[in-house]
Amino acid sequence: MSLGPWQLIIIALVILVLFGRGRISEMMGDFGKGIKSFKEGMNEDEAAAKRQDSPRIEGPSHDAKPASETVRDDATRTPSDRS
Repeated sequence: MSLGPWQLIIIALVILVLFGRGRISEMMGDFGKGIKSFKEGMNEDEAAAKRQDSPRIEGPSHDAKPASETVRDDATRTPSDRS
């Protein structure tokens, strides 16, 4: 048993009488806002996931000495200087 065009028209008229044209318009507007908000939330989640997946490349620290200087410093020290 399927709904024919006349049954759909009668159902639409009953809904229109019960809720009124303004109320239906308001409900459809709220429904559209909900869908838009849902899509924006999904896009924010995807953007956050992309930010977390991308590796961060950081430059060298300014406080650290180059390895060659550290090796030279250790080679010139005597065991008594290291303590």
